[in-house]
Amino acid sequence: MWRHRANPTGPANMKILICNYEYPPLGGGGGVVTAQLVEQLAKRHDVTVLTSKAFDLPEEQQENGARIIRVPVFGRTKKAAGSLPSLLSYVPAAIKRGKALMKTERFDVINTHFAVPTGPVGDALAGHAGIPNILSVHGGDLYDPSKWMSPHRHWILRRLIRGLLRRADRVVGQSKNTNANVGTYYTKDVEPVLVPLGIERPTIRPADRQAYGLSDDDVLLVTVGRLVARKGLTQLVQLMPELTGQRAKLLVIGTGPEEAMLKAESAERGLDEHVRFLGALTDQEKFDVLGMSDLYVSSSQHEGFGLVFLEGMAAGLPVVCYDHGGQTDFLVDGETGYLVRLNDKETLARRIRDLVIDGALRQKIAENNRALVERYFIESMAQAYEALFDKALRERGLPTGSDTLKADDRQAA
Repeated sequence: MWRHRANPTGPANMKILICNYEYPPLGGGGGVVTAQLVEQLAKRHDVTVLTSKAFDLPEEQQENGARIIRVPVFGRTKKAAGSLPSLLSYVPAAIKRGKALMKTERFDVINTHFAVPTGPVGDALAGHAGIPNILSVHGGDLYDPSKWMSPHRHWILRRLIRGLLRRADRVVGQSKNTNANVGTYYTKDVEPVLVPLGIERPTIRPADRQAYGLSDDDVLLVTVGRLVARKGLTQLVQLMPELTGQRAKLLVIGTGPEEAMLKAESAERGLDEHVRFLGALTDQEKFDVLGMSDLYVSSSQHEGFGLVFLEGMAAGLPVVCYDHGGQTDFLVDGETGYLVRLNDKETLARRIRDLVIDGALRQKIAENNRALVERYFIESMAQAYEALFDKALRERGLPTGSDTLKADDRQAA
């Protein structure tokens, strides 16, 4: 099995193929966390990413120590979200490119992200090469209550995903909620491994409030994410009139198909000065805004994990959100902020108001959240994946990175 020494300070133990239909700058949180995982793995391993191409992105490039290969897809008009034609066309294009790649390169293991649409790609390539496939499910690829096309609602998609889950050497879910949905909607024959997502350790440089037309006396609520139905952002806009007397202002970071509707509703309620739509920001700009804010709020109907909550915690923000989703693995009512029963809008508004008024309580929770988030940085996630890859190779009786390196050392001697 061919390997190269990618890092002069240490050998590359494994040659890894990572498949994900979305990868920055395309897609949202699932692609971002994959890229962060890739960067960590590439420090010790030889990593190739097989993803989709749109706009003027190069078909192949080296990025953060990894090789990124993009296959053309049809009908993608937005960077933030893929269209149905783009998702469907990715599958045959990626399988074809992956098989061509395998004619000249031998991979040790495949890590496939998202049961749909990427699942069939990793499944087909792993079967073709006779190597392990670690299937990572991210939540929305199994269950999204806001979408009529959510896979859990359709028997054909449930059957497809059931087969993918059963054939994978390991299924990885990022939260207890996601792993529970595997058994609830697809199959009880698979016991997913829990590997919490991680975030990169951010640099927090609080933005200048005056540059945003804001005062030091304002209490800033912030929310981050795609402006889509699942985020339920109309609820946040609708509760803001109750808080204007407390100098509370809502900062919305992100773009999406519901942006125009949300802006119109905000204007109709006379909230132009109290709800600010900041659009898409760079990662550093996002953390700078989080750093100048006072409270992270969300009315999302479901999160597979909730990386944005960890980002808020890293910036020292209490979090108020609903209790439906993977965030319940690390958010604790009364300790990290408040968890509210799904769509109990009155309690959501009351809990937000409590923290708007009580600055001392915000500060106490902020200190707790900065300490808690230390468990959820990307280094821990990468180490967990490395252990899973190694175990899957051993179970198949295939050489692991450490086995091959020992053999190389013997030959050198």
